[in-house]
Amino acid sequence: MSIHISIIAPDRTVWDANAEEVILPSSTGQLGILKGHAPLLTALDIGVMRVRVDRDWTPIVLLGGFAEIENDELTILVNGAEEASQIDRDQAQRDLEEMTVKFNEATTNKERIEATQNLRKARARLQAVSA
Repeated sequence: MSIHISIIAPDRTVWDANAEEVILPSSTGQLGILKGHAPLLTALDIGVMRVRVDRDWTPIVLLGGFAEIENDELTILVNGAEEASQIDRDQAQRDLEEMTVKFNEATTNKERIEATQNLRKARARLQAVSA
């Protein structure tokens, strides 16, 4: 009883396997996907996706994109993705601190937008390794 998940980034296939459950960071909040889910197309936000295989949860950082579920096939197209196992916790903490400083120092609209995106990415990376 599983769904097939494909996570595709511009430069590689990040994940291509079956899972029992998925929690996506959709643009409207967390979205749970189980076998038999109704067909759906949704926008994804920067955040942590969680994939359950057997009893183990795997966090994956998604950097925005789209997800489509149909006939127990979940296809996720993302701008970027990173499995938590590939993230160094100490570096993620340093990145968050650095991005927080840059966010607080941003003065122009462009700087604020870039700083906000980078801060959200840094938070998601740290959240993924803290789970």
